[in-house]
Amino acid sequence: MNATERLSAWLQQHPQAIGKVVDFDAAKDKLYPLDLTANNHELNADILGDVNRFSQWVTQKLADNNCRYGIGGFMELRTIYDNREQFRTDGQERRNLHLGVDIWGDAGTSVYAPLPGKIHSFQDNNHFGDYGPTIILEHDLDGFILYSLYGHLSRKNLTGLQAGQPVTDGQLIANFGDIDENGNWPPHLHFQLMLDMQGCRGDFPGACKVSEKERYLEIVVDPGMVLGGMA
Repeated sequence: MNATERLSAWLQQHPQAIGKVVDFDAAKDKLYPLDLTANNHELNADILGDVNRFSQWVTQKLADNNCRYGIGGFMELRTIYDNREQFRTDGQERRNLHLGVDIWGDAGTSVYAPLPGKIHSFQDNNHFGDYGPTIILEHDLDGFILYSLYGHLSRKNLTGLQAGQPVTDGQLIANFGDIDENGNWPPHLHFQLMLDMQGCRGDFPGACKVSEKERYLEIVVDPGMVLGGMA
């Protein structure tokens, strides 16, 4: 079984196990599907090259559509990374296949642990276009180990953390960071699930080359399985 199939099997046995990642009421909160591929002709190089304009574009899209959050991105082939140096690899193939789901919203938005576990690792990936403050949790699901990554957080969220520190389901663990602390992105949460950290601590690739897709699908799980009605 691949990563998604393994988590699916566990969830079928524990249908009530998953909690929220952000505050969301399906009865009243609308979601806007943000397309960050080449098909979105509104996002030109001028907007993407100016983080404040990009942030204003996201905010306006949510407001115009009366949506609390924007959502999307798993296995999305993105052009928005073209001006971000760390997504350039060997000069021939970029890392532009997105491995998580992004939840776009206001800076300060609360982030919760959807499952019990412990802090695996954390760090401030403080580079332009990177995650910024990042927390990774480790969840033991009856012997099935799952890791969840939360990127683009507020810097204050890293204060007082320790590896191994227990986390309960539904616990407030973080907040969406602002542009000046979250890796220079419009405020959002990068949420990602992995079965194997491959030796990484406080960081894990959030995008891969298209040629690496099948390899990463053995490791990375569709976050929509945990986000439920949000994805």
